Amino acid sequence: MKKNTYSNIFTFLALFAFFGITGGMLYTGNLGRQFTNMLIPISMYIVLAVSLNLVVGLLGELSLGHAGFMSAGLFSGCLVSIALNEVLPDPLRMLISITVGGLVAAVFGFIVGLPTLRLRGDYLAITTLACGEIIKTVITNLKITGGARGLDTGAVYSSTKTLLPYAIVLVFLTVIVMMNIKNSAQGRAIMAIRDNRIAAESIGINVTRYKLAVFVIAAFFAGAAGVIYGHCFANIKAASFDYNVSIEILVIVVLGGMGNIFGSVAAAIILRALPELLRGFESYRMLVYAIVLILVMVLSSNKKIQSFRYMITGKIKKKLRERKAAAKKEKEDK
Repeated sequence: MKKNTYSNIFTFLALFAFFGITGGMLYTGNLGRQFTNMLIPISMYIVLAVSLNLVVGLLGELSLGHAGFMSAGLFSGCLVSIALNEVLPDPLRMLISITVGGLVAAVFGFIVGLPTLRLRGDYLAITTLACGEIIKTVITNLKITGGARGLDTGAVYSSTKTLLPYAIVLVFLTVIVMMNIKNSAQGRAIMAIRDNRIAAESIGINVTRYKLAVFVIAAFFAGAAGVIYGHCFANIKAASFDYNVSIEILVIVVLGGMGNIFGSVAAAIILRALPELLRGFESYRMLVYAIVLILVMVLSSNKKIQSFRYMITGKIKKKLRERKAAAKKEKEDK
């Protein structure tokens, strides 16, 4: 538990530092155009990676349909946003559209999860991959979503400065929910299913119910992330959210570490920003990218790096306890 507390503190400090620095530079006009355009996608990939880690890392099931849930939430949320564009003020409109997008994705997660979560391993991966492709194909062939031409979101297109507060709130909400689940009795039941399904069933854990709940929660956050992501484009096509996106999110989760929330955050930032930052080195871009992938994998599992992280967060926690005790003593003396 102590180790988890240190890791959680370190994760929050990293997020505060990242959004504090980038947000401060953005609103003061000191952030370059290239990184400004990447800020919302990076934030949303953090949400996608952390939510998928609940399925892959904590539950131990391989799902390749996360992009499908993202697109389901994206198109439904953006359609609601377009319909309410001139009816409600922007903050309320965004809140409603994000909520609707998340709920629609959760419904799809339930529909897909009910029959497929009785499967395991490669069978589950193939089935979720197929379901994601079905969702993409259905959206592409609907008139209301613009068909193959895509949905025109020019009416609700928003700048990075407008979307960043919503993205930050969603990132922190996702991280907090995942941390609470991981450290709760339900989280321990989920990890028990991952470690030994038969043993978990023998002590009365309803495996199907827990697996379905995990799938629905992960799909909800994927859909909510999709809504914000869709608002930073003037046109969105379902074809852009194929199995390659699901595999990309899975790569982030694997490189960040199974069940490691901080690792998912760090890997999402690095892997989404790096290809764009290396565009000036076209000849060596993929070579450097591959080397960084290897380094991230090695360092994320290095015990010395983990010990250093826990040491730093431990000192911070100790200082907070000392300040709290001093304030309490001063209050009692008065």
